[in-house]
Amino acid sequence: MKLKDLEIFVVGNRPPGWGGRYFIFVKLVTDTGIVGYGEVYAAAIGPRAMEVVIRDVFERHMAGENPENVEMMFRRCYSSGFTQRPDPTVMGAFSGMEMACWDILGKKHKRPIYALLGGLMNPRIRSYTYLYPLPHHDINSFWSSPEMTAECAIEMVRLGFTALKFDPAGPYTLRGGHQPAMTDIAKSVEFCRAIRAAVGNKADLLFGTHGQFTTDGAIRLGQMLEEFNPLWFEEPIPPDNLLEFAKVAQAVRIPIATGERLTTKAEFGTLLRTGGASILQPALGRSGGILETKKIAAIAEIFNAQIAPHLYAGPIEWAANIQLAANIPNLLMVETIQTGGSFHLELIKHSIKWDKGFIQAPTAPGLGIEFDEDLARANPYLGNGLHLEMQEEQCDYANGNNFLGGAPPVLD
Repeated sequence: MKLKDLEIFVVGNRPPGWGGRYFIFVKLVTDTGIVGYGEVYAAAIGPRAMEVVIRDVFERHMAGENPENVEMMFRRCYSSGFTQRPDPTVMGAFSGMEMACWDILGKKHKRPIYALLGGLMNPRIRSYTYLYPLPHHDINSFWSSPEMTAECAIEMVRLGFTALKFDPAGPYTLRGGHQPAMTDIAKSVEFCRAIRAAVGNKADLLFGTHGQFTTDGAIRLGQMLEEFNPLWFEEPIPPDNLLEFAKVAQAVRIPIATGERLTTKAEFGTLLRTGGASILQPALGRSGGILETKKIAAIAEIFNAQIAPHLYAGPIEWAANIQLAANIPNLLMVETIQTGGSFHLELIKHSIKWDKGFIQAPTAPGLGIEFDEDLARANPYLGNGLHLEMQEEQCDYANGNNFLGGAPPVLD
């Protein structure tokens, strides 16, 4: 059996855009006719340029190869161009196609992927969601409203979620780490207080940031949140200086979680060795794929760290996250777009089952999903914006900052 053909789907997400502006799905076909699907979560270049990268990686390193040889294909990509270091764009392209290889192998052997990785550890997988606006909320006002967010938290707990994420401490600026404005610190405290009062001990609070603070700025903010006992303080500083995470971890009495922008065990290993995080959040469409992330999880076991796969993408990465989550012993939980996301679930014909805060480990072969190619083709992304983008304006220390949520519109 050899890899023969590649098809790429760049699918425009539907408003309001939870999960990003678009999703990049890949379809691999073997010379025996078995089809596998994957998802690429690497968005540092535009979607048309990323298509070229994906095709080059496939033709250069994967075409004609037996899909069983995941390790060899990984090493080709990791070493491509005499690099042997994490390259998020190349690794993103490979990660999506690596998922597709596992999907093929599962279908060939008529087993879910987790059965090929060591078997089932977690038949019920705890999931969490961001707090998104409810239908009656004003979508722009929501992100600055503790009251609306607390109302949403109550509804999510009613549905069955036992962990809730929110990130009121923006902005995310390309200028790198900054000191938080006093207004942002005050707003963060207000959000934590309102949500904790609303849900009590029925749900863990997951405080999200996106690498926007300096080391001491993150410490200032984190120490103000300690009284609300969040389960984690997410990516408090930029991911390009892994050694600084340890300083935050030592100074703040909240577990540090990070990893959505990290690639391969090389970067995660550095984080673990320095004590920079105890909760790792790999995005399987960027981290190197399923096998590489299984290795990351195994390394994390040595450091008594847990895995909470990240998801701000489409449903195929979600499916890959779930396969890994079903297998590893040090799983904490997986991220979910609400209870699966309306468009997300349509794209996979509702083949992942979410129930009262938990996901049932799939039993169907491969990724355990049925991908709707017709729906994907009917919703092409025609713009040129990136999946997510950071703002150029600096933090506003005089007038406050307002985060607009997931994937605000751009003029393409």
